[in-house]
Amino acid sequence: MTKEYQMPDWSNNEYIKLTENNLKTTPLHDWHLAAGANMADFAGFHMPLWYGTGVKREHLAVLNSAGVFDTSHMACITLKGEDSFDLIQLCFTRDIKSLEAGRCIYGAFLDVNGYSIDDAIIYKFSHDIYMICVNSGMGSVICNHLILNKNSLSVEIKDLTCKIAKMDIQGKNSAKILSKILKNPETIFNKMPYFSFKIVELIDGTVILLSRSGYTGEFGFEIFITPEAILNLWENILNTKKQFNIIACGLGARDSLRAGAVLPLSHQDIGNWVFINHPWEFALPYNREKTDFTKNFIGKDKLTMKINKHIYPFAGDNLKKVGTSEKSVVLDEKLNKIGSVLTCVTDMGIDWYNNKIVSAASLDLPQDIKLKGLSCGFVMVNKELANGTKLQLQEGKRSIKVTIVGDVRPDRTARKAINNFYN
Repeated sequence: MTKEYQMPDWSNNEYIKLTENNLKTTPLHDWHLAAGANMADFAGFHMPLWYGTGVKREHLAVLNSAGVFDTSHMACITLKGEDSFDLIQLCFTRDIKSLEAGRCIYGAFLDVNGYSIDDAIIYKFSHDIYMICVNSGMGSVICNHLILNKNSLSVEIKDLTCKIAKMDIQGKNSAKILSKILKNPETIFNKMPYFSFKIVELIDGTVILLSRSGYTGEFGFEIFITPEAILNLWENILNTKKQFNIIACGLGARDSLRAGAVLPLSHQDIGNWVFINHPWEFALPYNREKTDFTKNFIGKDKLTMKINKHIYPFAGDNLKKVGTSEKSVVLDEKLNKIGSVLTCVTDMGIDWYNNKIVSAASLDLPQDIKLKGLSCGFVMVNKELANGTKLQLQEGKRSIKVTIVGDVRPDRTARKAINNFYN
């Protein structure tokens, strides 16, 4: 018998409140302000960029122990009906034929030009019930995209933007921390692979969706919960600080952790260009020989054309970085302009050692080494480049030297077996 999961009913929730400047807020907004967070407009939400701890400490907390992130600005959409599978297969880049209930999968929604509308994670509850988690401000956009392509398919589509609260805990101590507040943690964490989820209860009886996923490249979880219950969960997790040295983290640490893990920022590293020739081609349904796709999907035809745009990850010589404005350009070794800078941040947990990058999480890290951090990110260029290619990123009079790399931060923990972190 195929296992199925019951989706919690979030449709009656509502947490939207506006600031004086008409920015949306999350249910944790007052906590952020009380904690002295540096706040800014992010996709229409008033969000914390960092706290008094600073981006560096927040970044390193995730690598060394754990950090929590408010991600209630993200949006969810539910699909229910006998044709839900068919609609997702048409609109989503990943082939979900083999996706089992209780598993989730990363991919993207493309338009007819093959451009990325948004990247997303899809959760399968049963053969006819799915949930899609998309980026801030994209709930209605993806919802409308699905409705426009639904035609006669039997699917009920609901936009749950600002109805589901969400927070993430990332870092090697995440499971140990959650074990303090979950009912039956041993059962929950038994055989919980990467990109799987379970509907579980907190000690106080609150039901949550616990997903072993995240956007930092490190071991951790995403938590979906009712808006009125998230503050209590957030504070209970942070109350383990003495034991686990966990801290709250803002968008600054999110960005630096993502880039170091070679993960894209939507509408920055993937956007209004054809979704191909980049490090995330695993999100496309290639056959084994990589000669064709295993299914038909919106935007497919444009991906088979020759495209002269290529996205590559890079690592700098040190922690210095450049901006990502229109003034930022990529120069080859002959100082010819060959592209633009999409993302440039500093991963404070890495450095060069004996001509290779090492991480704070590397088990064979020399005891006497002091990691100073490296700039990293993504460039879009007009020709193919090999790993090891030297480039110069320039913004006005400021320039840095970087190297095209196949990977940035080594020894990431996200995909490691859960018994490495909880037993």
